[in-house]
Amino acid sequence: MLLLARNATSFSLAFLCSLKKKCLNPVVSSHLIRMTHYLMERRGRPNSPDYRIYFKTSDGKYISPFHDIPLYVADEQEYDVPPKKLKTNEILFNMVVEVPRWTNAKMEMATKEPLNPIKQDVKKGKLRYVANIFPHKGYIWNYGALPQTWEDPNHADKETKCCGDNDPIDVCDIGSKVCVAGQVIQVKVLGILALIDEGETDWKVIAINIEDPDALNLNDIEDVRKVKPGYLEATVDWFKKYKVPDGKPENQFGLNGQFKNKDFALEVIKSTHSYWKALVTKPKTKNLEIVCQNTSLCDSPFKCSDAEASAVVQAAAEYGGPLPVSFDVNKWLFLSK
Repeated sequence: MLLLARNATSFSLAFLCSLKKKCLNPVVSSHLIRMTHYLMERRGRPNSPDYRIYFKTSDGKYISPFHDIPLYVADEQEYDVPPKKLKTNEILFNMVVEVPRWTNAKMEMATKEPLNPIKQDVKKGKLRYVANIFPHKGYIWNYGALPQTWEDPNHADKETKCCGDNDPIDVCDIGSKVCVAGQVIQVKVLGILALIDEGETDWKVIAINIEDPDALNLNDIEDVRKVKPGYLEATVDWFKKYKVPDGKPENQFGLNGQFKNKDFALEVIKSTHSYWKALVTKPKTKNLEIVCQNTSLCDSPFKCSDAEASAVVQAAAEYGGPLPVSFDVNKWLFLSK
């Protein structure tokens, strides 16, 4: 299987040892997906608990999508993005896509596993899928995370008064293109929503793929209301209700459930990036569950060798065909108001 994507990134100036990579020859193995600057290596069987998506650089070195992919895209023009598409002062971010739009499997970076591959979440021994709550079909955006960010569970946010949820900060790409799980795209941030999930702050960044035709016209959260009327309201509705089918109450929101603008979002991202830096550079961390293993962060005591990283992947299950998905995953649910 061969998929090509504009997956241009540059590596973090302060933390990464190498700034450029050479592309590999085309990959044709079914368990490998070739991107412009990254390879995704699939292990296990899709729709099973052992399914994993590992990440490699274009020269074949395994990396952590959580720690080794940079948060900021330092020089967008270097990677063939036409300057006319971007504002000269635009801050661009890398987004790791975990869940493609309109799909149901709750895929996420495994923050507590070596190299943090993408896997399907499991609860009470069962794979997790989000329900189709009418009129929504699965996730209504490409959903993922910003690498090199961390919502610190030991830090109470000054705005929400709740501590972080111990994960990278979440992103909703509202562009029209449907991505694939494991794809890394460049996005510009438009705003942010404060979800309070079981008493924890769980920020939801609203962003758009810079390759989307609407990216030129979307520069802040109010532009979304003009260009995509109803989308923000649908986003609030989705996050409010998506756990109800599991027998849980509707989710609550901080900041009166209001979307905050781009500048506010950038400050939140900046702070979660600083928490991440502290996480990966301190030899002793207060949160021992997070695995900080990485292959490129020169200032990190958790940096491992290429051989150690390769051993992690080689120990994973061999790639196989997908298992069938229960019919119930595609059923519509109708919730009374």
